[in-house]
Amino acid sequence: MRILQIINSLETGGAEKLILDTIPHYVKAGIKMDLLLFWDDDQPFVKALRALDCCNIIILKTSSNKKDIYSPGHIFKLKKILKNYDIAHVHLFPAQYFAVFAKMLSGAATKLVFTEHNTTNRRIQNKLFKPVERFIYSKYHKLVCITEEIVEIYARYLGSKDKLALIHNGVDLSKIKTAVRYAKQAILPRLTPADKIIIQVAAFRPQKDQATLIRSLVQLPDEFKLLLVGVGDCLEACKELVATLKLQHRVFFLGQRMDVPRLLKSADYVVLSSHYEGLSLASIEGLASGSPFIASNVPGLREIVEGAGLLFDEGDAAGLAQHILALDQDPALYSKVVTRCEEQAERYDISLMVDKHIEVYRSL
Repeated sequence: MRILQIINSLETGGAEKLILDTIPHYVKAGIKMDLLLFWDDDQPFVKALRALDCCNIIILKTSSNKKDIYSPGHIFKLKKILKNYDIAHVHLFPAQYFAVFAKMLSGAATKLVFTEHNTTNRRIQNKLFKPVERFIYSKYHKLVCITEEIVEIYARYLGSKDKLALIHNGVDLSKIKTAVRYAKQAILPRLTPADKIIIQVAAFRPQKDQATLIRSLVQLPDEFKLLLVGVGDCLEACKELVATLKLQHRVFFLGQRMDVPRLLKSADYVVLSSHYEGLSLASIEGLASGSPFIASNVPGLREIVEGAGLLFDEGDAAGLAQHILALDQDPALYSKVVTRCEEQAERYDISLMVDKHIEVYRSL
């Protein structure tokens, strides 16, 4: 069985990180798996996967222009490649569309699987896109949904659950558990041992809400410092907000990092402020970090965090700050939340997810 994973790129993001982390596990399980990217500009995730030497990486376009992801020419290149694989597992838009068109043009017998990573898809709510979306989904043999809520959304939209498979995302928990904590000044020379570190690991995209986390710092004492890991289109707006609030001495942008487990282990509080999620890998990593995990009370986070970590209302900077202060002032509560978070994380080990995907592949 030869499987091709197809995704727009391996730029920072949850779906992209999932590809990086899972392919070695599939190969170890005896699955022949390769990866196709529409675009790359020497991304760190690509370098990391190459270093593992576990799969072929096919890149259709290398350039400095991320918009090359959307080039229709990829369809014709993909058409020639698909027939070499039994299954193509597709992630994100426009890969979702391009894979269908390439299969139609090629006449390949390749079975198509698509993972729906988010609870929100504006195209299924758009009158112009609705018939197109239904057509695209009809060409997939299996639709993997990463949360129960996504299953319900697409069961209503498609009128049936026949093609749907519920498979929660997973994280390699061993990487988090065995990560070695940094001394604070090893992260940044400006940090001191007395500083209390808050961290968020997330791409700077409209879906995320780093702005609320930044604003929460105004209501916290000066010893609380914020580390923001990630890159993306909204990064500059967040930097401007930090300057406006005069928080440059307390908020630090670390860019894309490959040592996230160590950074999480070094933080005192892990936060994910967002407007919506699918089943966020960052949230599972946060739960497993050994620090309290605090997240927005929004779809895709509520289901994972409730009863383990702490939730604050979307956009409520004051509520977020109050949670952090309550934990800081009550060591017993701090320890209780950490224990609950770690127990919850065990439900999302990567091996469980990989086994379920292999079952789907073998059923096709």
